[in-house]
Amino acid sequence: MQQQARTGAAHRVPTGSPHRGRGRFAGLVTAIAAVVGLTTLGQPAAQAADNPYERGPAPTTSSIEAARGPYAVSQTTVSSTAVTGFGGGTIYYPTSTADGTFGAVAVVPGFTGTQSSISWLGPRLASQGFVVFTIDTTSTLDQPASRGRQLLAALDYLTGRSSVRARVDGTRLGVMGHSMGGGGSLEAAKTRPSLQAAVPLTPWNTDKTWPEVSTPTLIVGADGDTVAPVSSHAEPFYTSLPSSLDRAYLELNGASHSAPTSSNTTVAKYSVSWLKRFIDNDTRYEQFLCPLPSPSSTIEEYRGNCPHTS
Repeated sequence: MQQQARTGAAHRVPTGSPHRGRGRFAGLVTAIAAVVGLTTLGQPAAQAADNPYERGPAPTTSSIEAARGPYAVSQTTVSSTAVTGFGGGTIYYPTSTADGTFGAVAVVPGFTGTQSSISWLGPRLASQGFVVFTIDTTSTLDQPASRGRQLLAALDYLTGRSSVRARVDGTRLGVMGHSMGGGGSLEAAKTRPSLQAAVPLTPWNTDKTWPEVSTPTLIVGADGDTVAPVSSHAEPFYTSLPSSLDRAYLELNGASHSAPTSSNTTVAKYSVSWLKRFIDNDTRYEQFLCPLPSPSSTIEEYRGNCPHTS
């Protein structure tokens, strides 16, 4: 797939006609003063243009592959009896409030699963600068559409009633899920276009086409998945997304349907990069998404486009 080209504009300083004597000297002084003035004025302007949602130090391959990122993490349990519309869960969040608010992600498990199956993502993502809500569903047998509604209910609770709501930027939210929860994350993105990112993990759904989705979406499949084979789930989900969308398809090499249910460096690396790029608008993470990752011992295939620049 063709990748979007980046262009830059060259700036040329105009030169005036030469002057003699004092006129020439005065012109030179004026020009120097103008350049100095522009340089000085340009500094605050550049700072003002910096991304206000950027969190954490500049990333490296080591930092996004690490089991823990730069933030210390705290957690709090949410009882199922204290909420409606989903089954409670655990909120993981950066302990320090020095950096202000953070984007947030709700994560839902798959069919018959509980939050324990996706709990590793809680501290892993939170330590990179997100508030993460790993949830239980009202029934372990809930179908994808229900899981999508429960993801949205969890985000509404997180931003409106939770004990950490003051730490969350309610305009910067994303969803993730495994298996039927992955199908649920597509349902949530379809229902709520304001979501900034979706990451379905070895997703399963009877609905195979998602042209309505306008949320940047990274779909993770597994080449050895026999529960939700990529040929009938992850791949058609990806190809049905609008071609104009920021989208990507990552197929894990030598992996099964359950690969995202335990610590997985490849899943974490690209999930962090995707969430950072689209929830935090952090272009420092584009280096891990563009050029498109090549096949490797852990990646069977990667398709998509370089993130669009706004």
